Amino acid sequence: MWQLIFVALFVSLFVRRNDDLWKPIVTMEEYKAKSKLSESSTSTVWLAKHMLTGEEAVMKCFDLSKLNHNLRICLENELDFLSSVDHPNIIRLLHVLQEKDLLIMILEYCDGGTLSSYIKRHGRVQEHIARRFMKQIGAGLEIIHDNHIIHRDLKPENILLAGAGDESVLKIADFSLSRKLLPGKYLETVCGSPFYMAPEVLQFQRYNEKADMWSVGAILFELLHGYPPFSGRNNVQVLRNIKSSLSCPFSRSIVQQLHPDCIDVCSRLLSTNPVTRLSFDEFYKHKFLSI
Repeated sequence: MWQLIFVALFVSLFVRRNDDLWKPIVTMEEYKAKSKLSESSTSTVWLAKHMLTGEEAVMKCFDLSKLNHNLRICLENELDFLSSVDHPNIIRLLHVLQEKDLLIMILEYCDGGTLSSYIKRHGRVQEHIARRFMKQIGAGLEIIHDNHIIHRDLKPENILLAGAGDESVLKIADFSLSRKLLPGKYLETVCGSPFYMAPEVLQFQRYNEKADMWSVGAILFELLHGYPPFSGRNNVQVLRNIKSSLSCPFSRSIVQQLHPDCIDVCSRLLSTNPVTRLSFDEFYKHKFLSI
C-alpha cells in the first residue's frame, strides 16, 4: 500500500520560511519506497529512491490521524529543529511532504548504519577511534545546545554513520523527544532509553541539558568496552546498578590501556550528581578531545 502511494502520489513540497510557516512551492518531487526499515503504530520508515536522480534517502512517514497532542508536539519540535540547521554531524532534513493526514519527512540516507550496529560488528574500539567519534558528537551537540535543545534520547541507535572506515562521519539523529529548554530551566518528563538515561531522569527528578552529557558518557564507555556502563531488565534495575557502583565501572584490563584524560572525561560525564557532571563546554574543551 505504502509503495503505491509513494510511486503515484502527487504531493505538495514544503520548505521552512523565516515567517515560521510551512509554505508550499511549485517544485514537485517523487520518491519510491524500496524497503521497509522500521514500523510503529504511528509511523513507517522506508529506504527510498528519488525517481529522477536515483539518490537514496530515508522516508519517515506519519499518519497524523494517529498522533495525539503530545506526539504532534514531538513531531513539530523535530521539524522545527531539523529545518533550521545544516551541519555535517546532524542528520539532514531534505524535504517535508504532506497531503491530508499523511506527513513524510525525507532525510538523508547514511550508508554506514547506526553506531550501535558498528559497535556490534567491531566490538570495543581503539581509544583514538573513540576520540574521533566523540569529537564529531561534540560538534553536533554544540549546535544542539547553542539552540537550547535537549535531545533526551542520545544513544548509539540514534547516531548514524555516513561512509566507512576512517572517512566515516557521525550524524546525530531522531529528535522526536527533543525539547527547547532555556538556561536555568528544567524538565521533568521521564523519557529516553534506560541504558543511556541519566539517574536524575530515572528517579523522576527534574533535569536539564546535563542529562544529555550522561548519555554522551555512556556512549563513550560503550565505545571503549563494547557494552554500556549500566544495564538491567528495567529502569529500576538500571538505577539500582548505578547507585551500587562507587565509581565508573571500567574494566581493569581495559582501563590499563587508556590515557588518563580518557578515563577522566568518561568518569566525569558519568557523575551521578548532575552538579559535578561535566557541562557541554567542559566536555568539548577537555584535553581528551585535543590529544
